[in-house]
Amino acid sequence: MKKMYADITDFVFVESTVEKADILFIPGSDHPPLMEKAAALYHGGFTPYILISGGYKAGLNQTECDYLKQIGDALQIPIGCMLTEPYAQHTYENAHFSRDYVHKENISVKKAIIVCKATHSRRVLLTYQAVFGPGVEFYVVPCVDRFGITKNNWYETEIGIERTFREIKKIGMYGKQIIR
Repeated sequence: MKKMYADITDFVFVESTVEKADILFIPGSDHPPLMEKAAALYHGGFTPYILISGGYKAGLNQTECDYLKQIGDALQIPIGCMLTEPYAQHTYENAHFSRDYVHKENISVKKAIIVCKATHSRRVLLTYQAVFGPGVEFYVVPCVDRFGITKNNWYETEIGIERTFREIKKIGMYGKQIIR
């Protein structure tokens, strides 16, 4: 059983050693720790830009990207360094619209950081890799979600198991769409 947990953990949960990058992407979410981690990386000199993607409102009175941008403002990220993409409704659109945005703004992206929820990390990475193509190297920085799920404890709670296996299903659905 431990081997199965280890294999699932290695597949779903991605984490990279971060290097300096051209941009940092936050795929749509209303989870403040994502912006907090992005701000720490920005202030640490790892990236000149943070591109927040997300048009979904998820019970907010504003888009995900506007919500996280407000947090970024409070964390002293300069306005010109916080870029927003307010239309994406799901992970594939986060990647696709973010790629279109950087192309339109002539931002060269050879290395990029992605800050996302830990359970979302593999799907985000695979999707951004497929959309941006082989010329971009991605570093993934996961955050603990509001349920406290990490690569070290996902199998200890019903919600951790449910959310992790939901991601496996979504990875399969996304993979099938991207391959076609």
